[in-house]
Amino acid sequence: MKKSLLRAALVLASLLVSSIGYSQPLTPQQQQMREIYQELVEINTTDSAGDTTRAARAMAARLKAGGYSDADMQVIVPPDGPKKGNLVARLKGSGGKKPLLLLAHLDVVEAKREDWERDPFKLVEENGFFHARGASDDKAMAAAFVANMVRMKREGFVANRDIILALTADEEIIPSKFSGVEYLLKNHRNLIDAALALNEGGSGLLDNNGKPLLFGIQAGEKVFQTFRLEVTNTGGHSARPSKDNAIYHLADGISKLAKFDFPFKVNEVTRSYMERTAALETGQLAADKKAILQQPPDAQALARINDIPALNAMVRTTCVATMLDAGHATNALPQRARAVVNCRILPNETVDEIEATLVRVFANDKIRITRDGVAVPSPAPPLSPEIMRPVEEVTAQMWPGTPVVPTMLVAATDGRFLNNAGIPTYGITGQFHDIAGSNAHGLNERIRVKSLYDAHEFLYRLVKALGS
Repeated sequence: MKKSLLRAALVLASLLVSSIGYSQPLTPQQQQMREIYQELVEINTTDSAGDTTRAARAMAARLKAGGYSDADMQVIVPPDGPKKGNLVARLKGSGGKKPLLLLAHLDVVEAKREDWERDPFKLVEENGFFHARGASDDKAMAAAFVANMVRMKREGFVANRDIILALTADEEIIPSKFSGVEYLLKNHRNLIDAALALNEGGSGLLDNNGKPLLFGIQAGEKVFQTFRLEVTNTGGHSARPSKDNAIYHLADGISKLAKFDFPFKVNEVTRSYMERTAALETGQLAADKKAILQQPPDAQALARINDIPALNAMVRTTCVATMLDAGHATNALPQRARAVVNCRILPNETVDEIEATLVRVFANDKIRITRDGVAVPSPAPPLSPEIMRPVEEVTAQMWPGTPVVPTMLVAATDGRFLNNAGIPTYGITGQFHDIAGSNAHGLNERIRVKSLYDAHEFLYRLVKALGS
């Protein structure tokens, strides 16, 4: 009896500890979500040492324990990528509508233990936050989808459409021969074909007191294109230097790029974002967001917007040097200097236009420019009532008075492949972050405990609304 009481006390204590930063003990659904989330986070899925096949099989086991049959799901592994597996599962509906696709990626960016405050592949809960690599990007969403697929199966929910879950590999690697979404579209299109898809990309913003300011729905994204720069030279002895130096030529070109701004442009989504968020701001920033939308845009307001990286990236193409490699010996003139420039291109501009601009900015024919990979355009899907109405209704239920704001992602997601394949894809995570963000891709990635559980519930309600 004493052992039973002790065991019960330990379980209760565990639930209460888990809910620090969350106002109450975990519900059974939240507890299940946390278990799935922890298991997924603690499976290393980096490119260097990880295994998305292992993660896919672990999530398939969760679905099977939740009532799915082997016929309802497949772990799909490319023949030449044994550790690059993907999971596709289906909750069958009445067939009244074309399916809804739930997309999340299993892979995460690299994380070195010696750089992190905590083990990046152990889920740590401290001071109201979960810390781990993939804590937000993108294992929070993947775990929420798995938990909700199990929940809907156990409830006997029959949607008016099939609900498809796809957990994929190599979203974080551009380009990759093992991109899960590309592989599935090419080889198993029938398994993931859908009327629309929910994906990472959009999130909510909290003020300094943790109050929701806005709920973001991401529609469209900038185009990812990397360029490689190279200058070659005959070199020579460092004791007899010349101004004709490969490093000098390259450095001069990169310095010019650092001082250059691509033209200011807004599209339907970014204009709407500036208009709606200006109404939520006060002071100079509110005035500046309105002023840049004038014709012509106010130059001083635009200069201030340019100093805010997150906003600047929304209104212009950006190109930034990310890697350098030059020389071969300390006592020799460099025979070769290389650099990598990564560009995020506005949807209404072309790669050809950006490359021509780089040539003009460098103004040096010794700098050879080549493209690394082929850019994939990402046309913005329509913000139709079919998607906007349920998003706004569920947002109003959970965060009354919080406006839904369309956003354009300045990074890249697998949504670009689906949009190009005719499957409108929206970034809707249900997660809220403060202005500092989650530090995804950086050190000590994190997500608020409350945000994780709220997103889990939001996605459950939204998926049921889209299937009802």
